[in-house]
Amino acid sequence: MKKTTILFFALVLVFGCTPKKDDQATIFKKINEEALANSVAYENLEEATKTIGHRLTGSPEGAKAEEFTYNLFKSYGLEVEYQPFEVESWSRGEIEVQIGSKNKLEEMPAVTLAHSPVEAEVTAEIVDMGNGIDADYEANPDAVKGKIALVYIGTLPNSPEGTPGLHRSEKTALATKYGAIGIIIINQVDGGVLLTGTASVTGSLITIPAVCIGKENGMELKETLKKSKQYASIKMTNESGLINARNVIATIEGSELPEEKVIVGGHLDSWDLATGAIDNGIGSFAIIDMARTFAALDLKPKRTVQFVMFMGEEEGLLGSRYMVDQAIENGTINQIKYIMNQDMSGNPAGFGTGGRPEAEAFFKEVGKEIMAIDSTTYKNVVSNGAGLHSDHQPFMLQGIPYTSPASRLDRAIYGCYHADCDDFDLVNKEHMVNNVRFSSMMLYALADADQLPAQKLNDAETKAFLEGHNLKLKLQIGGDWRWED
Repeated sequence: MKKTTILFFALVLVFGCTPKKDDQATIFKKINEEALANSVAYENLEEATKTIGHRLTGSPEGAKAEEFTYNLFKSYGLEVEYQPFEVESWSRGEIEVQIGSKNKLEEMPAVTLAHSPVEAEVTAEIVDMGNGIDADYEANPDAVKGKIALVYIGTLPNSPEGTPGLHRSEKTALATKYGAIGIIIINQVDGGVLLTGTASVTGSLITIPAVCIGKENGMELKETLKKSKQYASIKMTNESGLINARNVIATIEGSELPEEKVIVGGHLDSWDLATGAIDNGIGSFAIIDMARTFAALDLKPKRTVQFVMFMGEEEGLLGSRYMVDQAIENGTINQIKYIMNQDMSGNPAGFGTGGRPEAEAFFKEVGKEIMAIDSTTYKNVVSNGAGLHSDHQPFMLQGIPYTSPASRLDRAIYGCYHADCDDFDLVNKEHMVNNVRFSSMMLYALADADQLPAQKLNDAETKAFLEGHNLKLKLQIGGDWRWED
């Protein structure tokens, strides 16, 4: 037999026995079928809300949630680890808020905002500061000095076009800067719903008491202040101290570029007023089911994929900050190539570019393949905004590109954001399954891409990016702006 003939048969044997990798469209179909048939995201979340309750970082319930999700990842045959960290944490104690004329104060329902002082007792005149942004104080810089600021949590109706929207923590920081000794924030949800959340931009204790009151009471108070002076007495006790918490990380090693990482993360923790089923049970438990889907199909994209349950997001992005700080410290930060953030996400109509327009073509192209599977729900929407106050932020500040689902959830659930009504009865199973299947497809496309849709920015580029998205002022208020002008 001629040598060329032998070589030919040898090549046939070698290549004929090598499994051919499925193309992306085939993999998407498999993901879709697996999620529709076997997703347990909804059932796992239901069990967690019933057996654990809330998932406050540093609490016994928070620790149970960490263990619960670790065991789920492990049960799917995944490599899983804890990433422990120690931070200062906060929990609420007692509160009493009274409001009225100077000699006739009456009790008003209120909730303490996180990171308020361990103990506070103040009585002072209330001053309506509108939206609580810089412009409201610049008109009269001494207006709240020694007084209690009243601000609306969002942007008031009929505000000037272009009025910036600040986070409650940023509004608290401004009130403190201008000398207020307390702040009352009016919720924007009908029905007297009381909202909690952090009033600290740094995750450390603030110096003034911060409380939330219901929309109806707050708007009535604003009207009363137009006619007469009103006063408030705020008394509270809270607890603060070092606590231990753990991020939970499941890993699927990349088949060709294992040193490059694509992270899909969402915060497991929640506030303690309810079970946090929406914020962020629907996001974090969807991630766990995405991991289950990858494991069930034995998906091995080119890059390493990490499925991360962050703790401490509600109290200042504590877990995601720790992960980024550790990556900087051990020299692996450049291995993190992309992050998909899942925060209150569900029923995606598309995905965002995280403010990186160069990524739009990639998301549109992958979106076409998703639409080929389900064009009824998925609409290939691509949004280009960039924002703060979720676990993508520490990564974004290092120039790492991110994406998030463009969710289409029932508007009614947002009324229970951070509130005492955030329970499992709000969860829509179909919306969770849609998130699992579409996000799994997009995650696979990112991790397996020949070239990622956006690259890590250097320090100068990151600064310009943040300025271009009008995030400089917010980051300065929060103490996260590291550049000198």
